[in-house]
Amino acid sequence: MSEPSTLPTHVGLILDGNRRWAKGRGLPTLEGHRQGSEVFKEIALAAFDRGIKYLSAYVFSNENWSRAEEEVGYLMKLVMKATEKYLDVFDKADIRIVILGRREGLDKKVLAAIERTEEKTKDNTRGTLALCFNYGGHEEIVDAVRRMSEQGIDAKDITSEAIASALYAPDIPPLDLLVRTSGEQRISGFMLYRAAYAELYFVDKFWPDFTAADLDTALEEFARRQRRFGG
Repeated sequence: MSEPSTLPTHVGLILDGNRRWAKGRGLPTLEGHRQGSEVFKEIALAAFDRGIKYLSAYVFSNENWSRAEEEVGYLMKLVMKATEKYLDVFDKADIRIVILGRREGLDKKVLAAIERTEEKTKDNTRGTLALCFNYGGHEEIVDAVRRMSEQGIDAKDITSEAIASALYAPDIPPLDLLVRTSGEQRISGFMLYRAAYAELYFVDKFWPDFTAADLDTALEEFARRQRRFGG
């Protein structure tokens, strides 16, 4: 395991491969998502136990709306069920949960679950779990620019810091380590602004097979890398 001084402050997870995991086992696609949610709870708790302060996850991108209606509907229900099932677990662990993404067009029940989760955990201080839901990296930057325009910020006052302060949940720092499962080697728009200098780590296994030992391996790899930030 990495020494505390070499731990990333903010780890991002792209939870890829749920559908392929299910297909490879002759199971319904939806079973892959269900198993993936169970694994995510365990990995999130393990990350905070190891001293990670911020953990973000790509839960549902705005491109995912193009999937089959049944799958999208299941994912929406899964978010609500997972929220109800795991909310107390994370709350008792003193973890704050925030949801990043656009809220327009979401079902009222989903919105209510999101608001209930954020409200209940808002004062927790041990760590922050950021769930990127109905999220797109380009859209986050567009929304940040729109927010600055609505605030009447002059063009000469638009800086990197100003944009960062207009992002979703601006208190969440830049990504230090970005982990993607399933063997795919791209970031798919995940936290584009925060990922500028993130260390990338790709895992050749599907998300439902990801374990705490795999997390440790990623953290150990991060500890070995030299981060120069362009210097």
